[in-house]
Amino acid sequence: MFLVVVAIQASAVFAVTLKNPDFKDKDALRPRVKVSLFEWATGFAEPTDFQFVPGDPSTAWVLEKGGKLFSFNSTTDKRTKLLDLAVLTQSELGLLGVAFHPQFEQSRKFYLNYNPASGKRRTRISEWVLSPEGVPGQERVLLEVEQPYANHNGGQLLFGRDSMLYIGLGDGGFAGDPHNNAQSPGVLLGKMLRIDVDKRTGGKAYGIPSDNPFVGVAKHAPEIWAMGLRNPWRYTWDTEGRLVVADVGQNLWEEVSIVEKGKNYGWRIKEASHCFKPATKCNEKGLVDPFLEYGREDGVSITGGAVYTGAAIQDLKGKYLFGDFGTGRLWAADLPEKGKENLVSKGFYALGQWPLQFSAFAKDPQGEVYVAAFVKGSIFKISPP
Repeated sequence: MFLVVVAIQASAVFAVTLKNPDFKDKDALRPRVKVSLFEWATGFAEPTDFQFVPGDPSTAWVLEKGGKLFSFNSTTDKRTKLLDLAVLTQSELGLLGVAFHPQFEQSRKFYLNYNPASGKRRTRISEWVLSPEGVPGQERVLLEVEQPYANHNGGQLLFGRDSMLYIGLGDGGFAGDPHNNAQSPGVLLGKMLRIDVDKRTGGKAYGIPSDNPFVGVAKHAPEIWAMGLRNPWRYTWDTEGRLVVADVGQNLWEEVSIVEKGKNYGWRIKEASHCFKPATKCNEKGLVDPFLEYGREDGVSITGGAVYTGAAIQDLKGKYLFGDFGTGRLWAADLPEKGKENLVSKGFYALGQWPLQFSAFAKDPQGEVYVAAFVKGSIFKISPP
């Protein structure tokens, strides 16, 4: 019997066959780290992202796909609606990502990634300022990118140690990147972007960092940090400051890469470490493989991820935690050594399987990791068994 899940996330499709009569549970053969899921917060409608507020370890901001932004205090169990934006919600569109300015406690600035309901279908990255009363002030639009289709938008925003904002954009959607956006250097889609929110370059509402790899390179967009991505729905930093990106696959493979300056991660020439277009004997010159991949026996849509630095589960210390939206599985993986970032390893640890659709991960100031369940509308803390 086929199990079909209809849902939203950064997958190629929303109606997917998860199991077939020949399905074999590969997790049964993997090393196991036992964990449990503690329901930390509930009552949200399709959470797409959540982040802990700097300087307030008991409070997280939670985004709902439909456009609402909530502040949730775990000590009082109180939630406060901060924003209710008019957004498109077809397919993978919606309110998708939030990030706090590196000096949020002083500047009170935060940033949103969403798809406005008015005008052309597009991704908007904008800056907001929280008033002393806790009310978001006027929006300042930094960047807008037109979206040809309603899927593969990416969604996350993440500041680095360099105080630059990293913006992961998908290839613009449909299947197989029909416009070849991810390999087009003058197009922002299918890329990891890097901008300076505190400066301005020319007529732009943001600055172009002078050390971005394609600054001054003809026919290349200077915002680009790396290219060849299909749909980088969620990404994080490891303890060494490397950018760990979970890129949602097409038909056969899900992947995780260490994304570095100026490199090309292969889509649509390759899907993970395998040729995609053409299906055999593709030109792999200059392309970087992921350090981790899994196929359809494990899942259909990867959700990354956070590096565990907490104290509650010692067996997870330093490991990268991630999951699959379609199969409800959670895993942990050892990160590659420096200089071996593109050696594909299929080995990772099984944490368990739940009847949940994991849409986002976050880490609290103590290094403990939490995961959002999209359909259930809850946030769970990954805890000892």
